Amino acid sequence: MKIKTIAMLVGLASAGSMVSTHVSAEDLRMSWWGGNSRHAATNNAVKEYEKQNPETSVKTEYTGWGGHLERLTTQIAGNTEPDLMQTNWNWMPIFSRRGDGFKDLRQYSDVLDLSQFDDAALAAGTNNGVLNGIPISMAARIFYYNKDTWDKAGLPYPVSWDDFMKAGPVFKEKLGEKFYPLVLEGRDVIAMNRSYMVQKYGIPMIDEDNKKIAYSDEQMLEFFKLYEDMVKNHVAPSSKYIAGFGAANLYEHKPWINGEWAGLYMWNSAINKYNDNLMPPMSLELGFYPQMKGASDAGLFYKPAQMFSIGKNSDQPEEAAKLLNFILNEPAGYKAMGLARGVPLSLAARRALMLDGTIKDTDLSVSGLAQINDLPKKLQTSAYFENPQFVSLFQELIEKMDQGDLSVEEAAEDFIKKGNRILRRAMR
Repeated sequence: MKIKTIAMLVGLASAGSMVSTHVSAEDLRMSWWGGNSRHAATNNAVKEYEKQNPETSVKTEYTGWGGHLERLTTQIAGNTEPDLMQTNWNWMPIFSRRGDGFKDLRQYSDVLDLSQFDDAALAAGTNNGVLNGIPISMAARIFYYNKDTWDKAGLPYPVSWDDFMKAGPVFKEKLGEKFYPLVLEGRDVIAMNRSYMVQKYGIPMIDEDNKKIAYSDEQMLEFFKLYEDMVKNHVAPSSKYIAGFGAANLYEHKPWINGEWAGLYMWNSAINKYNDNLMPPMSLELGFYPQMKGASDAGLFYKPAQMFSIGKNSDQPEEAAKLLNFILNEPAGYKAMGLARGVPLSLAARRALMLDGTIKDTDLSVSGLAQINDLPKKLQTSAYFENPQFVSLFQELIEKMDQGDLSVEEAAEDFIKKGNRILRRAMR
């Protein structure tokens, strides 16, 4: 049966944009965020499901990343969330800290084959002993570079943190003011700077036991100074400069498409949509991951790339579980999905996609995952590190720095004070 599409938005026009529609009682609803390749792959998988299950009609709701959480929050608050939805790892403390915010997926193990997932993966989706989400793949932010632009700059890819600072002035001199070694949004900056601090000091950013930021005042100042130095040294454009291009996703901005922004600190699971949007013949390559001498941990932000959950208000949870199993574990589903959500965790899907050549070492997401698996990962990242208010506060403060409204010292002081308040509320 033909899929009835509710929304096809590459990026929302504004952060709380909503799409309203009438959904008939017999329709199963499924939602996710992503780029064009993920939209197409998921819709293809759903079409295959409807072919094999003609009694079921699936309405798909999909958007870009921007505004998706706001939309889902409104739906959950109004008890109108989709039956099956893509969820983020850090949303669990928000929506289901006690495990009662989503259905318990173990209740549907007769139609959902959980044996295809290892215990560590299932543990990542478990809250208060309840399996609220199945991780689809694991991911981390790592470095990718536009090979063509870096070749024009005449530079090798950075192998140390200092190499980034040295690359900025070379890009400016050889290629011009518009060219930068990296482009970073606020959430990229906070993750990258955390990696630097973990390598240097060997401590995570958030102290969950004491419900506060783990860094001292001096360390927090160093954290913000890293961003200030990157902007001053022409390593990355300021948030103010990026905002001048509008509210679209980074991979949709002309400076990215044209190769002016020549590198990323990005999820390996999301990298192909950035590569696909480059003007031919430009392409991305996996870079090195800088590590300080003597560091015992790379400071990776390693987590489930996305998860799937079933809404607690769903009146068709078994059908939703059946659709989920089809997408993750059955050949027609995972072949349609391919690598649109990264290298699958499902053992059946991973084995089959390796045998048919879909999973190739040359794929950017696959080679990235291989690098991630080789890097030391001793310190676990707190789910509260991605608390939306915590991340938004950081973004707001670096924007004020870029606009000249705050000094780096004031921004660091504000972040500790307000960030600790956010963490205390979130962990109550």
